[in-house]
Formats: sequence, structure tokens, C-alpha cells
Amino acid sequence: MRNSVKKPYLNLGGKPILVHTIGVFDRNPVIDTIFVIVDAVDFELCRSTVIAPSAFRKVGGLVVGGETRQASVFNGLQSLPTDADCVIVHDGVRPFVTDEMIFACVEAADEWGAAVAAVPAKDTIKVASTDGFIVDTPDRDKLWAVQTPQAFRASVLRDAHAYAQRERRTATDDAMLVEQLGYKVKIVSGSESNLKITTPEDLIIAEALKREACA
Repeated sequence: MRNSVKKPYLNLGGKPILVHTIGVFDRNPVIDTIFVIVDAVDFELCRSTVIAPSAFRKVGGLVVGGETRQASVFNGLQSLPTDADCVIVHDGVRPFVTDEMIFACVEAADEWGAAVAAVPAKDTIKVASTDGFIVDTPDRDKLWAVQTPQAFRASVLRDAHAYAQRERRTATDDAMLVEQLGYKVKIVSGSESNLKITTPEDLIIAEALKREACA
């Protein structure tokens, strides 16, 4: 991002990005409790700039993150109530998630055990060798760009993370961990506007989307 401020705390429409993201879940009727996974060094920053000024009703607490995304989600799972039946994992820098996406993921996870929001790939994707030459071109009609939210039956996600811990498996998202156990993961419709704010260009697009939403 080429900024000294970490992405979740960058300003979007006058508030940190993370405030907007948490707010969507805090207002959603199917959400009971929200745990915000935070780097230990950012606890006070998150508490003072995100949690305290926002009067969220459903934030159950801050959880210390791990060295990887996978480790952070594992830490979050340890904070869940034992009777939790569904878990939703979401990127803190995807503030344009909608209620419709959340509802669809929860419904699909209830039926199938696991679900992810995703959009069809727009570009032709190439597989490259380590020395930079194309070795394969997958069929674009079968390719999806996976987003979050990702929703799971709590027992399924706990089993997947426990298996990964035992077998020292790693994955770039929770759906991949669940796939390794042989579960089917249902795709539900995401949105191109459900962007993950990662680059300076993304922040420009996010500001435009925010202005449009407020117009």
C-alpha cells in the first residue's frame, strides 16, 4: 500500500476501513458475535480508533492474530462459543460486503457444510513455469475468483484446522483447508464491488464506491 498506516486503519469516507467492514456484520440479523483478529501490536490502535468510537453491539472481543492468515483464523476459532453452529470468515479490508452475500453464504453452508463468495474469472488465466514461460491455459469458464465471506459449519472448520495442524498443511484460505478433508464447498455469487483493498489503486476505487453509495 506504500503507506505507514496498516490497511485496516486507512481512511475511507472519514472512518477506518475496518469500521465499515465490521459495521456490515454488526447490523446483519444473522450474526450473533464478531471476533476481530488483530496483530498484538495493534490492539490499542484497533480499540481506540475502531471499536471504542463505533458503539458496535456484537463485537465479542479482539483476538491476537498469528504469523499467517491460517494461524489467525485458528486463533479466532479458539474464541468461539462451544455451541456455535456457523462460522463466517471475512477479510477486514473488504468493506463492501453485502447482507445478500452473507445470507447466501450462511444458507449454503447450512446445506453443504461450506460456502464461499466468488465471481467468474474475467481474464484469461495462464499457468507459468518458474522461469516465466506459459505452460498451460485453464478453461476460463471453470475459473472463479474467490472472495470472502466464507461460511462453514463450525464443526467442519474446526476439523479442517485441527487436521491442518496435525498434518502441517497450509492453505491460502479456509475453503482450501476444508477441501483437503474432502468436503464440497459451494460457490455463491460475490460481486466485483466486493473488492479487497490491497493497493493504492484499490483505495481510489473504494472511495468512488463509497461516494456512490452515499449519493
